[in-house]
Amino acid sequence: MSARKLVRLVFASLVVLSVLALANGAASSSVGQTDEQIRQANISTGDGKQIAPQTNNITVIATDSNTWFGKAGDGPRARAELVAFNSNGTVLYYNDSHTRYWDVDPVEGTETTVEFLYADHLNKSECGTEVCTRNGVERVNLSTGAVTDVYSRITPGKHSTRWHDGDRINDSTYAIADIAQDRVFVVNTTTGLLEWSWEAQNDFEPTNSGGPYPEDWTHINDVEVLEDGRLMVSLRNHDQIAFLDRETGLVENWTLGTDDQHDIIYEQHNPDYIPESQGGPAVLIGDSESNRVVEYQRENGEWNRTWMWQDAQMQWPRDADRLPNGHTLITDSNGNRVFEVNQQGDVVWSVDIAFPYEAERLETGDESSGGQSASALGLVSKSTGESSAVDTGKQNGQKESIVGSAWIEIKNIVPGRYMNGFMYVLPAWMGSTEVFALLALVFGLLAWAVTEWRWSSRSLTIPWTVHIERRG
Repeated sequence: MSARKLVRLVFASLVVLSVLALANGAASSSVGQTDEQIRQANISTGDGKQIAPQTNNITVIATDSNTWFGKAGDGPRARAELVAFNSNGTVLYYNDSHTRYWDVDPVEGTETTVEFLYADHLNKSECGTEVCTRNGVERVNLSTGAVTDVYSRITPGKHSTRWHDGDRINDSTYAIADIAQDRVFVVNTTTGLLEWSWEAQNDFEPTNSGGPYPEDWTHINDVEVLEDGRLMVSLRNHDQIAFLDRETGLVENWTLGTDDQHDIIYEQHNPDYIPESQGGPAVLIGDSESNRVVEYQRENGEWNRTWMWQDAQMQWPRDADRLPNGHTLITDSNGNRVFEVNQQGDVVWSVDIAFPYEAERLETGDESSGGQSASALGLVSKSTGESSAVDTGKQNGQKESIVGSAWIEIKNIVPGRYMNGFMYVLPAWMGSTEVFALLALVFGLLAWAVTEWRWSSRSLTIPWTVHIERRG
């Protein structure tokens, strides 16, 4: 066999294997799509079938949005969901009436009542000259389905004006992270009057920090009311978590992270504060663009990273809660799952749900308030190439997936926002194996075409002659 035939055979084999890998992934998704239709129908109807694995408590999940195929002939539908699973895995509550669902918190003194933030996109005819968004807070009894409107306001536009998080202060006041105005404010939900606000411009300069001003400067996506009355605020586009005193403003020397220092945190979501009584001060964070969950402990006036969890499937995590039993409940948005890892870092519970934003395990306290810090628990960091956590040091004698490990290395090299943007536009069935197959197909075909062009005589010769005549 000639050298050229051998090279062509190698290219052809690469193309065939890549196509087969992609076809297998798509076929598996097609087979599973029917199951997904059934699962979604079961969630929306609540027909008593087990959808999620069993747990000890109710799990509530708020989703940003997702696309799925409805009943035959319906075509693709984009929807967001607020769904609660009973401890036996059946559906307790389901709602998809809002455009987006964001933060969800248990209501103190109740067993099955939660407050949640939502966004409804309104069209030009409803808003006037341009689209707008109704941002609001509602309270719902998951057992009865009774819904109470708490507070809402309309903001212009949609993509960078939606409120993502709020936190109850007392029966009449509520704190809101206001992305639209780059501020945090406290509102009396009875009177509708603002009682306090902090603007990021009080302490940060728009011209040399964060994202584009004024389009999406701070992207303040989280606020948490601490036991001592301070507010912890997440400025996503500044890669920072700040602490506020309602009397004096920004608490100096407590800020976690630095603008554009992405090795600390990178466009984070839903930081949860763990108080000193639970082994803190510590903050558990969805380090979104770094595709990991991290925890920082405050020691000797500084924030030190004490724990990290990551696997090959993790893609843009946006919430993590430390549970009272030492487990961690993680919301993996582009990974399309909510799952729980134990103190050894192994996945012990998981449910597939498209594009989740936040999850709460009821009767365990609000977010991470019922859990201890990683330092107090002695948690060991995990980074693995498989979806079920395997110790990086292979203490359990298990081998990492070669593809998964390589995938993590690629995600560590490629800037998070580009990798997550790339994964966001891909079909949900494309995991690390399918992405490698796609890249192999594209680059294989490109290399084959270049090789054939170089072999072609037409690439090296000009089929006509130029005559140059000199006169004089």
